[in-house]
Amino acid sequence: AFAGRCGVELTINALGDDLLAVLFCEEVGVVIQYRVEDEEAIRRVFGDQGIADLVHSVGQPVDDLHLRVRHRGDLIYETPLLDLHAAWAELTYRMQAHRDDPDCAREEYEALADDQDPGLNFHLAHEVAPTIGGKARPRVAVLREQGINGQVEMAAAFDAAACEALDVTMTDLLAGRVELSSFYGLATCGGFSYGDVLGAGAGWARSILFHDRLREQFAAFFERPDTFSLGVCNGCQMLSHLKELIPGAANWPQFVRNRSEQFEARFATVEVLESQSVLLRGMEGSRLPIAVAHGEGRVQFGDDQALERTRTQNQLCLRYVDNYGDPAERYPSNPNGSPEGLTAFTSADGRATIMMPHPERVCRNVQLSWRPAEWTGEEGPWLKLFQNARAFAAQS
Repeated sequence: AFAGRCGVELTINALGDDLLAVLFCEEVGVVIQYRVEDEEAIRRVFGDQGIADLVHSVGQPVDDLHLRVRHRGDLIYETPLLDLHAAWAELTYRMQAHRDDPDCAREEYEALADDQDPGLNFHLAHEVAPTIGGKARPRVAVLREQGINGQVEMAAAFDAAACEALDVTMTDLLAGRVELSSFYGLATCGGFSYGDVLGAGAGWARSILFHDRLREQFAAFFERPDTFSLGVCNGCQMLSHLKELIPGAANWPQFVRNRSEQFEARFATVEVLESQSVLLRGMEGSRLPIAVAHGEGRVQFGDDQALERTRTQNQLCLRYVDNYGDPAERYPSNPNGSPEGLTAFTSADGRATIMMPHPERVCRNVQLSWRPAEWTGEEGPWLKLFQNARAFAAQS
């Protein structure tokens, strides 16, 4: 009932007359929920296994947010579900308030009391379609460094969009085995480069900034008008440290410790904003599910005017929203405490895009922990980001 945010009405006649024993029994057992039209088939299965006499119907979901328990025609217990949920969650809240940021703990706990919360819901403003392949498969460098772990999902997403994703390590670049000049796209992946001991993504970035040949190679790639760049999570943090090499990225923020003071691994909702990003073309206005997994994702601008400059130059790409579709300011809808829920940015010309959440982990519908029933195809809504990358590279 708590997980589904729905009421439940129980009728426990079949379980006996010792109500305390029935309701608080700790013997091995299981409760299953099934559709009414499946009841006959389910009972047949139990009968075939010889345990039909151990199976009892005990209740059903109801529309109002209450728990009711009936026995022999009497209503023996009734309580608002959200009151029970608050009581059940209070100990966790008290512990969290001591361990983590107390305001975040309070905001998450208070959200339980919102009986109007519509729950997860998404709005798709763009068409989801299979990739139409062609002879041209633009080469994309999926770049990783020590501690990076998201390269396989990233490569799979670009492959699904008919690109040719190649695994490239920093050692490959340092040794001269690979040159960025042979690629149209660069994707820097999530993980924990150098264990984040110098700050998230900072060590990775400095291995480029402080190496003359690599610095020149990356600067030349970013300058080429036919290239695109995507930085996700640790790769986002890393590219933000390289903004001096990226045309039109001077106002990008840094990403610092989450407001919750914890690593956040969540299924969140973001809204795609109208921006210059070539990777998000045609996706504006969509509210989409996305995977979040980071400890340092809170946006911090270099000065008070930088946010307004990025807004004026149409460089704001994604923001976290709550279940009402409003910009998320409170935890956990805003998992890191970024102002206005902002979590993705692009360069002035739209060729370089950085974001903290992981679109590559949810580009297929089967990867979503929940989705609307009408999202039935193999392709998920985030696949369009990677299709846009291919379209941009193919026309260059």
